[in-house]
Amino acid sequence: MIKVERLKKTINTEKNPVLNDISFQMEKGEMIGLIGASGSGKSLLLSCLALREKWDSGRLIIDGEDVLKSGGKRKIKREWAYLEQNPSLNINRTALKNVLIGQSSQTPWWRMVTGMVRSDDYMGAMDTIEHLGLLDKAHNKASALSGGERQRVAIARALVHGAKVILADEPVMGLDPKSAEHVLSTLKKLCEEDDLTVITVIPLEHAERYCSRIIGLSGGQIAVDVTGRRLTYGEKNRI
Repeated sequence: MIKVERLKKTINTEKNPVLNDISFQMEKGEMIGLIGASGSGKSLLLSCLALREKWDSGRLIIDGEDVLKSGGKRKIKREWAYLEQNPSLNINRTALKNVLIGQSSQTPWWRMVTGMVRSDDYMGAMDTIEHLGLLDKAHNKASALSGGERQRVAIARALVHGAKVILADEPVMGLDPKSAEHVLSTLKKLCEEDDLTVITVIPLEHAERYCSRIIGLSGGQIAVDVTGRRLTYGEKNRI
């Protein structure tokens, strides 16, 4: 269980908190759609959860431990993955090498330098790539992949490097409908079958279709927190 308790975050140029008294919890296997108007604090909330932004106050509790105070931040770096709108892949490497090499914070220095991998790592990466429907693209350079395929490579990379929680900031922004469907269907399937936990900033119509839960922000606070479904007119008005 992951609990966020009374998160508060103020940006230096603002007098009032952008996020104020944010409290909710996440369970294994949940896919949470984070929605709200522009400026409501959605992306900032993800950055705070990923510890890319320092909290003004609040507690982040994982399995009963307040990781902000106990030194458990390494657990987040090891088991949580942050997916940006445009995945930071090496366009000159193949999809497979991008998955295997990973990011500098996850990968031994010798592997970053030499590009060498063990055979069991190779097979594990290929299994994950196949699971995400990219086996035929494994040896294609990232530069030759579509936007949706790059997002799935980023997801595969996160899983291979041990991610149990994925924070995805508008992962389908700019994608065509078919590619967006592939990315979101992949995340939903991983939540349902592998107990991955996902919280993602996505448009309302996608949240209603794919997410098991919807959290709506308004004015830096949680205005709606419901099971994934079509929102009522009143719920939409609150966001």
